[in-house]
Amino acid sequence: MLVSIAPQGLVRPSWLRAPAPVGGNYRDLKNLITRLGLHTVCESAACPNVGECWNHRTATFMILGNVCTRRCGFCAVQKGGPLPVDYDEPRRVAEAVELMGLKYAVVTSVNRDDRKDGGAELFAMTINAIRDRIPGCKVEVLVPDFQGSHAAMKMVMDARPDVLNHNTETVPRLYRQVRLGARYERSLEMLRYAKELAPETPVKSGLMLGLGENKDEVVGVLRDLRAHNVDIITLGQYLRPSPKHLPIVRYISPDEFADYRRIGAEIGFAHVEAGPLVRSSYHADESHSAATC
Repeated sequence: MLVSIAPQGLVRPSWLRAPAPVGGNYRDLKNLITRLGLHTVCESAACPNVGECWNHRTATFMILGNVCTRRCGFCAVQKGGPLPVDYDEPRRVAEAVELMGLKYAVVTSVNRDDRKDGGAELFAMTINAIRDRIPGCKVEVLVPDFQGSHAAMKMVMDARPDVLNHNTETVPRLYRQVRLGARYERSLEMLRYAKELAPETPVKSGLMLGLGENKDEVVGVLRDLRAHNVDIITLGQYLRPSPKHLPIVRYISPDEFADYRRIGAEIGFAHVEAGPLVRSSYHADESHSAATC
């Protein structure tokens, strides 16, 4: 089952299919997440890969609640007044990572523009909690832009994540439609600063395609990201979560994604993950291995 709404007249191609979210591992993980009172971006953002990933016992934990302070036109996460910060959440995430037997954990969050640090403190606490409980477990964090706060980014990088990810999401021309409250140049600067703080740590970013961008614009973003020392890039098809969200302008073919993989390699990325169902944390452990080998 694929969660997406296509505009009238735009037919979903036959090659864009994802496994239904069923199976024993899926049920076990759903029960664990519910019992520990946690959130995952897999469910909150209606990720099409939830069936595949959960049946392989992988998930992306979403901290700082499940209500976002921004109203991006592409995102299925609930918007509104933020929830109180739960300082026990890092411990419970670490417990879930241990019970799942993970060797590679991915942690993200909603935007918390209500907080001076944008939630950086909870990211650092979660990294440390996982490391304390499961020595040797690698931790990738997918962070918001922290409203451009260098102090917030430093707080996260001081906790030594194995990968720092921040998504640019789309091309500059579409920012006002797609990423309300965000700025393209600010995202590039935060990625650059993360790499400056920890040159040995892979830095990662991602784009959604099919929102109306053209190839030259995408290649321009890839060049900008590499110029700001980003090591890993993910490119996937935008899928409309509901009729209230931005429409899909075009489906990007597998051949086009293959071309972007080639271009990304030529530009100099250590790893390019590109395909219709690729998301920020899709095959994240493999991307990390490719970027650090």
